[in-house]
Amino acid sequence: MPLSVDQLKRAWIDYKVYKDPSARVELIDHFSYLVKITAGRLVASVPGSLEKEDLVGAGVVGLVKAVDQYDPTREVKFETYAIALIRGAILEMLRTEDWIPRSMRDKLKALDRAVLKLEHELGRTPTEREVAEYLCVAEVDVRDLMVRSQRTGIYSLDDMIVGVDGEDHMPFIEMIEDDEADPSEETEKRELRRLLAGGVETLPERERLVVSLYYYEGLTFKEIGQVLSVSESRIYQLHASAMKRLQVYLEDTGGVTAA
Repeated sequence: MPLSVDQLKRAWIDYKVYKDPSARVELIDHFSYLVKITAGRLVASVPGSLEKEDLVGAGVVGLVKAVDQYDPTREVKFETYAIALIRGAILEMLRTEDWIPRSMRDKLKALDRAVLKLEHELGRTPTEREVAEYLCVAEVDVRDLMVRSQRTGIYSLDDMIVGVDGEDHMPFIEMIEDDEADPSEETEKRELRRLLAGGVETLPERERLVVSLYYYEGLTFKEIGQVLSVSESRIYQLHASAMKRLQVYLEDTGGVTAA
């Protein structure tokens, strides 16, 4: 049975202040629904080599990490923080399994290059028809590729930011939540957060809204499309455009290394 509001507050105090392991279990059980929701949203159909239980298992790892690292005194909602880590854990497992065929990866990269080139030439985000004509494929194929790209998680702010040690990728959510970083890491994270916030502020209004809803609120592209009354593929375009703008911004600042 889910915890009441008062019980949930008590559980966080018991775990974070008094290190009660039973409170930790209660918190994980209470928020376990986030794993199923996130896994279902993230991947519509899993690879043949994987079972849905594999996705859930990876998501549980992310949830446990979220419970262990979350600081209730911060202004970030736990659900937002947890969904980001759950999603990251599942995507990391899928990347490790390398379940996306090379041919599909090539098509997705070609799509990304086409969108970027057309945006530069046109001075705006290209339409699906314009992308289709450029690639000499059917418009429906472009729409399908855009949806597939979102589901694979290939284009993500998480992949653009390299960690403070210069080697490992730092999840975007860690730009929001400080965790238990040592003083030197915390100083660099604070600077990264400042730069990232500045970059997001430079985005056009709709792209900024997509970034906010996707990374801060945990909505899927389909759900964001419903909010903005546009297609899922259009949200992909806005997200891809935002990522490219942020990548250029972060590279130009010199404070963040883009992958």
